[in-house]
Amino acid sequence: MQCDHHCEHHTSCIEHVPIFASLNRKERLEIVEISSSRSFEKGETIYRAGDEGGTLFVLYTGRAKLFRLNANGKEQVLRLVEPGEFIGELSLFSSLPLTDNAQALETTTMCVLQGQQLKELMAKYPSIAFKVMDELSRRLEKAENRIEDISLSSVTKRVANALLELSEGKSEMLLPMTKGDLASQLGMTQETLSRKLTALQEEGLILLKGQRKIIIKDKAKLGEISLAE
Repeated sequence: MQCDHHCEHHTSCIEHVPIFASLNRKERLEIVEISSSRSFEKGETIYRAGDEGGTLFVLYTGRAKLFRLNANGKEQVLRLVEPGEFIGELSLFSSLPLTDNAQALETTTMCVLQGQQLKELMAKYPSIAFKVMDELSRRLEKAENRIEDISLSSVTKRVANALLELSEGKSEMLLPMTKGDLASQLGMTQETLSRKLTALQEEGLILLKGQRKIIIKDKAKLGEISLAE
């Protein structure tokens, strides 16, 4: 197969995806054959609930969010999607339409893989299928933990958990999403989240800087709150 700049772009995209990491160059080029790229501007819809599935979207650059809308039109953020991650995978294994919505949070490039052809390659290279299953298992565990957290944990504990998770051990961070999206993901209103962040600041545990910057001042105390019954 002749490989031009277009092909190299998709190859680079594929190389960033953990589920394809075990493939050699020849095998990756087979994935490239069934892929194309699409760009989305900030706020643009990647797909909507109800759209026909059968396509795997791999995020190459940028960020996106997955969310659902209830009967009243209220948005429930499911998760953020970072480079190297994939979405739309459940529709590969079902004939049902997509059940969630995906939206670009900034200028985003997606590598789009055709489902039926990808399933044929999964049969040819089982390592891809096993890695997809592994990733889905991790997501299921995270989703179950989040449901448990929302059901059983206090608002303060949920906020403390989120700050520790998002800071990744650092003392300074920028929220990767708006406070509205974070509140939705944590199962609370934006007003409640803002009040809790202000309360944590007044207790000297964090320092709020602007809309998204947060400095963790007392990680130990936050940890105690996150582990509280």
